[in-house]
Amino acid sequence: MIRIQTERFEAAELAKQLQDRAGSRAGALVHFLGMVRDYSPDAGSHSLFLEHYPGMCEREIQALCDHAKQRWDVLDTLVVHRVGELPLGDPIVFVGVAATHRGQAFQACEYIIDALKTRAPFWKRETLADGRAFWVEQRAADAAKTAQWDHPQETP
Repeated sequence: MIRIQTERFEAAELAKQLQDRAGSRAGALVHFLGMVRDYSPDAGSHSLFLEHYPGMCEREIQALCDHAKQRWDVLDTLVVHRVGELPLGDPIVFVGVAATHRGQAFQACEYIIDALKTRAPFWKRETLADGRAFWVEQRAADAAKTAQWDHPQETP
């Protein structure tokens, strides 16, 4: 299940939804929760504004989840990503994976969030405390991390 929304979410509620859907087949449930942090070391951040490409974004995330299900013993996934103006400390993204074993769940969850950061069409604009705003560029380290997943023998 993939949801893109403006509304705040509760990670515990999402984890419970995933656990209920996976049922007794799941031996492990792993989730990642991404938060709005202070990106700017000099001026201090005020907020983060996220835009996305509707339709394409959901399809890309679904493709990542489908790939994770094929590559690992994954029973179910749940990804919720927020868009719009988000203040510091707010949750941005939840990635949950239910699997038969913990190792499979950890790897699949890490893969999904790594690939989501570089492949899903989201754009971030940071607004600083002084009112200046700028688009956040993709970090080379994120792209390199995602590329490692394409080579299973080198997977982190």
